[in-house]
Amino acid sequence: MVAQAWADLWNGDVALVETTVSENFVSHAAPLLGGPPQDHTGRENLAEWVRGAHENMPGLKFTVQVGPIVQEPFHVLRWHAVAEEISFYGTDILRVVDGVIVEYWANADSLWAAQQLGLMPRTS
Repeated sequence: MVAQAWADLWNGDVALVETTVSENFVSHAAPLLGGPPQDHTGRENLAEWVRGAHENMPGLKFTVQVGPIVQEPFHVLRWHAVAEEISFYGTDILRVVDGVIVEYWANADSLWAAQQLGLMPRTS
């Protein structure tokens, strides 16, 4: 199941990138500290992103709360992430072709995560 492999990948099983993600993978996501969306390509960029998330947020664990909602070729997941005292939510849209993820749109509470990490000031 692609959605479970995606969750397992984000939970730190980076080896899954080889079997779950297309070589021509493209991700669309806004940078953590703001600015326009940035597209990244390739499996290795995704693997680095996942590794970096785990390095910066020890104990990071994603739990799928809703989904997958599937309307081929799209799979949508609503998730909750927790790392020590940090907690944030997001929604992933995956485009799946021939059983592998070829494209990804991330929509996450990035500002809230950055504030909890101390990277941005909190507002009241």
